[in-house]
Amino acid sequence: MYSAVDHQFMSEALAEAQKALYLSNPNPRVGCLIVKDGQVIGRGFTQKVGEAHAEVQALADAQSQGVDPSGSTVYVTLEPCNHTGRTPPCVDALIAAKPAKVIVAMSDPNPLVAGKGLESLRVSGIEVHCGLLESEAQALNRGFISRMTRGLPWVRMKIAASLDGKTALPDGKSQWITGPLARADGHHWRAQACAIVTGVGTVKEDDPSLNIREVVTARQPVRIIIDSKLETPPNSKILNSLDQSKALIVCADLESTERRDKAKAFTDRGIEVIGMANAFGKVDLPKLFSYLAKEREMNEIHIESGFKLNGSMLRENCVDELLLYYAPFFMGEGIGMANVVPPSTLDLSKDWKVLDQRLFGPDLRLRLIKH
Repeated sequence: MYSAVDHQFMSEALAEAQKALYLSNPNPRVGCLIVKDGQVIGRGFTQKVGEAHAEVQALADAQSQGVDPSGSTVYVTLEPCNHTGRTPPCVDALIAAKPAKVIVAMSDPNPLVAGKGLESLRVSGIEVHCGLLESEAQALNRGFISRMTRGLPWVRMKIAASLDGKTALPDGKSQWITGPLARADGHHWRAQACAIVTGVGTVKEDDPSLNIREVVTARQPVRIIIDSKLETPPNSKILNSLDQSKALIVCADLESTERRDKAKAFTDRGIEVIGMANAFGKVDLPKLFSYLAKEREMNEIHIESGFKLNGSMLRENCVDELLLYYAPFFMGEGIGMANVVPPSTLDLSKDWKVLDQRLFGPDLRLRLIKH
């Protein structure tokens, strides 16, 4: 059905979508190419929330060049929306432009769209095809797909460790296990997320800023601290380096006067505090992630925490992807990756599947997802 030329142009549309990687949350990352007589006459990618989507950007690009898009072929990495949200429907803009054909990489998992955009184009007499380079388009939007289909964000856990799996010295010191290239790559993944999550233990031990410094981005993710007893030091760097982003502290509850007073001291500074307890007096992690997806429209969550919280996240089945950086040395004594319960027996079953592996200087990065 699809020619080599179709593959080439959809690949270029996917490259446009990559430009929205740090920008478009909570909207999906979408790229669009408009091609007429074998020439690209318009390009676009989704802008920040509330601004133009990829199709509208590409049509504006064609218009700025004085080229009529009628009779063209439009390549777009996600089904055009057919509903009014923060912006008007992209389908209407495409129909008005009168292309001959629209080729789409993947249908939109949003129940408000879910095939209706494609059908609107067909009803208007436009030839429509869907499924070209679908898996590549899906990989760009794991978080958006997860939020729309599961009501949960895509949760990625980042860990830097020695070859023997140690993340810190026995005294808790962990800066720096990996080199500058690996750390810069870590910031690339931070920048994609809607929020960066850590635990109060990491805040007290390492006093990290957890902002994005190694890549250029106009948006800083929300920083979330899991802090059951509300013990976050008020002068922590993570709270004092917020730039235009926000911070959220999640404790177990706000029932005691002492805890409410602590919470007020934070909220007076514009730092939000919520309570979300499980049956054991800790933060209810599954409930929190559901809340972040459904109430906060968060697609991807990036976790950088320590041994205890990592273990809780894994034990409660909250993690979808592991981002592991191994430095080429043995630490010996030290703190491990996660406080998990050892299996009763070793068998051939595996929980995780390797997506890719790559070197950053001397450090090896592994990406894994749940089987």
